[in-house]
Amino acid sequence: MNVAIIGASRDREKFGNKAVRAYHAHGHRVFPVNLREKEIEGLPAYRSVLDIPEKLDVVLVYVPPATTLRLLPDLVKIAPKQLFLNPGSEDDAVVARAQELGLEPILACSIVAIGDNPSRYGA
Repeated sequence: MNVAIIGASRDREKFGNKAVRAYHAHGHRVFPVNLREKEIEGLPAYRSVLDIPEKLDVVLVYVPPATTLRLLPDLVKIAPKQLFLNPGSEDDAVVARAQELGLEPILACSIVAIGDNPSRYGA
């Protein structure tokens, strides 16, 4: 499964990094998305989901609600099968707008959703 992680980070304490490691450990093809980084956990990082050269099955979001809101049109363009808005990336406006755009956001910890525990991926 191809998974984009928006808000992926080099900081191993952040959930955006833990998600990269967890999904990679579970055998998924991981595409970190970060405006400033070229590489995260040995994987090439992309500035936008639109730059990823593969069809994405799942998108995980780990950025603040205001940023998430601005990214929703790009997510509509790539039409992932699943969109996880992790805790801290969503608010009522984000959820409402996502639904208006035809996205069906899942409000949950995406690491737990694959049967893993974020605490396993401490720094």
